[in-house]
Amino acid sequence: MEKKKKNVFVQGAISPEFIANSIAKHQSKTTIGAHDIFLGQVRADIIDDKEVAAIEYTAYEEMANNIFHEIREATFDKFDLSCMHIYHSLGTVKAGEICLFVFVSSAHRKEVFEALHHIVEEIKIKVPVFGKEVFKDDSYQWKVNK
Repeated sequence: MEKKKKNVFVQGAISPEFIANSIAKHQSKTTIGAHDIFLGQVRADIIDDKEVAAIEYTAYEEMANNIFHEIREATFDKFDLSCMHIYHSLGTVKAGEICLFVFVSSAHRKEVFEALHHIVEEIKIKVPVFGKEVFKDDSYQWKVNK
């Protein structure tokens, strides 16, 4: 039986309360010895003398959710994890706000460090999420991942 595919998208910025609630669910699990968190934050980069005010994220949602699910399942197969949360923003996220939240837990710290790095790299390479950098003067350009 195939596992249910979870929608990973959040409209707008991922709030500190959302992050805290996701983490708090795992505090009482006594088999967990380590958690690791990645928070992707929109930077106020200066590009061609213009400051980024926000990024507007769009995606092929069904395709992206399927790829997030594949990354999730492959990571559980590769690493001995207790839990994993992956959330990505859609819509406008202002500079300084969180657009990607990845949280993993395991009995041991080495597992969470390696798994988290693996997940974030897989997301960057494989997931069709696109960002339009909106500058303070309301002009924009499509973000190029580096």
